Amino acid sequence: MTGPAADSGLEYVGFWARFVAFLIDSLLALLVISPLSALLPGNSSSQFTELLSAGDLQSAISLQQIDIVPGPAEFVISYLLPLVAAVLFCLARQATPGKMAIGARIVDARTGGKPTLGPLIVRYLGYYVSIVVFFLGFVWIGLDSRKQGWHDKLAGTVVVRRKKDLTVKFGPPGN
Repeated sequence: MTGPAADSGLEYVGFWARFVAFLIDSLLALLVISPLSALLPGNSSSQFTELLSAGDLQSAISLQQIDIVPGPAEFVISYLLPLVAAVLFCLARQATPGKMAIGARIVDARTGGKPTLGPLIVRYLGYYVSIVVFFLGFVWIGLDSRKQGWHDKLAGTVVVRRKKDLTVKFGPPGN
């Protein structure tokens, strides 16, 4: 085996740990995006809720069917802001908050060094590629020897963390 996992006390981070990191990142994004989206004038989500609470199910369903393409402000808040935040976190800390919580970081797959702006943008946009075919690009993390999802492969990155020694030893110290 070559690369960061073999020669530097690091291990590749697998599917379930990365799923936990994803949940943390998603919750944080939701806490930021939801209030900002609610402030948008003509927000269809607030209109949808009002129509439902008024018992006008037909109008609520029609509203949701019409509102498929986001407006410019909604696009910035829902798509551009998360991209910028994720890329800036990765540039500064080599990890999103979720990855920091599990002790993981994103590195260049060839050198083990800090990834640059281009690959980090490709990696983020690669999330959409990973989602397209029934999330298979994320499932791939569990199947790949280097634990790379499709977004990692596109960007030339791997997610690593320090190896954990989980050996339990009983008896006097030093044995």
